Amino acid sequence: MKTIINTHNAPAPIGPYSQAVLANGFLFVSGQVAINPENGELNLSSIPEETHQVMRNIKAVLLEAEYEFDHVVKTTIFLSDMSLFAEVNEVYGSYFQSHFPARETVAVKGLPKGVNVEISVTAFKA
Repeated sequence: MKTIINTHNAPAPIGPYSQAVLANGFLFVSGQVAINPENGELNLSSIPEETHQVMRNIKAVLLEAEYEFDHVVKTTIFLSDMSLFAEVNEVYGSYFQSHFPARETVAVKGLPKGVNVEISVTAFKA
């Protein structure tokens, strides 16, 4: 059985997908970009701020499902350019206290709405 997770504290999906799906203790959070859910506008003022907005959006979805960053077991980071890695990594790392999740980071040709960072996560809670 699966449960669809949706919160107004994160951006609404911009296509035919859910913010997250909960199945057998696993929470699959769709890729989040730096859309401010309060006004629907992109927050691209700087790479660190863009990354913080992405992580705040992920946090909102996690909280809606009663999960936390400590429950995250896997992340995928998509970057518009690998030269952004250090700045994104510094912000991303500040959201995890210990037992870091598995992760891959890839540079891609393009991301939705022309953003620089998109992150998806998978979390687990027994």
